[in-house]
This record gives sequence, C-alpha cells and structure tokens, in this order.
Amino acid sequence: MFLSQIRGDITRSNAARLIATGKVLVNNELISKPAHKVKSGDVVIATKEPPQPSTALPEDIPLDIIYEDESIVVVNKQANMVVHPAAGNYTGTLVNALLFHCNDLSGIGGVMRPGIVHRLDKGTSGVIVAAKNDKAHNSLADQFKGRLVLKRYMALVFGHMPGENGMISSDIGRDMKNRKKISSNSTRKREALTMYKVTKYFRGLCLVQLTPKTGRTHQIRVHLSESGHPIAGDDLYGANGKLTSISDTMLRKRLRELDRFLLHASYLKLVHPETNEYVEFSVDIPWDFADILRLLDTGENNQK
Repeated sequence: MFLSQIRGDITRSNAARLIATGKVLVNNELISKPAHKVKSGDVVIATKEPPQPSTALPEDIPLDIIYEDESIVVVNKQANMVVHPAAGNYTGTLVNALLFHCNDLSGIGGVMRPGIVHRLDKGTSGVIVAAKNDKAHNSLADQFKGRLVLKRYMALVFGHMPGENGMISSDIGRDMKNRKKISSNSTRKREALTMYKVTKYFRGLCLVQLTPKTGRTHQIRVHLSESGHPIAGDDLYGANGKLTSISDTMLRKRLRELDRFLLHASYLKLVHPETNEYVEFSVDIPWDFADILRLLDTGENNQK
C-alpha cells in the first residue's frame, strides 16, 4: 500500500482505517478502497488521526529499566505486576509506572495501553519492551505480528519432559467450560507452537528453556500443562495436582506457598525501530525463582 510504503509511521492497517474513515484524498477526491492504484503525478493527501491520549494515570512505581533510548524502553518486569490497566487492575500496572517515568509513550496502544506492543502474564517476570513513539510502535507491532521477534523463557515444571529437546504443537483457544483458561478444548482455536530444551533435571521437576514460535495467550502455560508438565505455582493450569509427586516435604511446602508461577522471560531479540539493527536483551531469573532452584540443588533433589 502506497501510504505505508512512503510513511514509516503508518502501517497497512492504519492506512486502511484512514481510507475507510474518509481521511485520504487522491487528486482532491475521496477514495474508498485500499487497493486504489496511485499513478505518477497523483497528489495524495492523508489526514493522520492523532493518537488517543492515555487515561491511565502516572504512578511513582520503581522500575528495573535495562535499556532506554528515544524509541524504546526495555524493562525487567517484576512478577505479579500487571502490564496494562484493565478490569480489576486499574492501578499499579507497568503502564502506570512507565507513564511516570517517561512522558513520550506511543499513543497507538489506546487510552489504557500506551506504548504496549506485547504482554507478559501478571505472574510472569522478565524482559518486556515498550514503544516511545508511533514509528517505533508500528515497527515493533509488525515484528511481533510477523513472528520476527525471538523470545526465550525459563520455567520450572513438574516431571521430566519427553527428551532433552522437543516441540509442542497444539492449536489452542478460549476454553469451552472455563472462560479464564485457554486450552485445546475450544471452538475457536489458533495454531500454537512451542520449542523446549531441558537445561537441568531434578527429582520430580526439571528446568526448561522455552522458545514460543507463536504468541498466543497463555501459550506456554497451556502447552506445558496439557503435556502433563504444568509450571510450578500455576494453579490455574494444574500445578496443585502435581504437588503429591514431590517427596521432599520442605520443597513441597515451598512450592505450595508460591504466590506466582515460575515462568521468566529471560531473553528478547528484535530489530531496533530506528537503527534497523538487531538488539538483544537478557535478564537473570529473579530471587524467588532462584531460591527454589537453590533448594533443588541439594544432593537430595538433584538428579543429574
């Protein structure tokens, strides 16, 4: 599409919306179809809609910022922090904290999600990127949509995965019986693919590196749960039912007392929206996750 080709801050979907709402003129005439052919000498005028101002309020919440420039800000999100305001969580979110920290977040995400181009679940810790202007937002959104961003996660799961390396491929969608869950028991499923690599075995558990090739809601949690290996602490997806498999009473107690599931976004690789060069970000697992691993590293629990 001509508009998206000549303007780096207008995506194909943005251009189609401008055309549909009568914001594009070719030779002083409104056009109605995105497929309209532009000829040499045509005069094209597009009235770009200003981004919606955010209604989320800035809050002075500490952030672990691992990188920032004029285009992006990369944060090591703490566990149990919601990414953006929504029903039941209108304050204390990453967006509230970012609005306090920077005054130039992209407005494309809307009134409650300025700058947000991808999400981490509330219980998931780790690296997340936000856009600080519209050009960066469009670039990052296209990369995530095109599956060009490399993401890696670490998780502690029950049992031993089948083989040290593998792939979980299962279409998933909103669960037919429990609307809070995602599962393969859905009438509107979408393709989901997760690669895994076991990095360490313990008695009754293993530490796994995961690389999602698609970005479905709860994808990693669902794939691990439905393969019989739910993430420690993930009660929504069956972790409670696996506690009896842990013979060490102290470890079993610690796992039961977890206030989040042990899933950590450890690595992110993407193309920088301004330089067009690859940039990489990585963060170590947080203290609560590391504390459980230290307990597992005792001779009684360590298997390999």
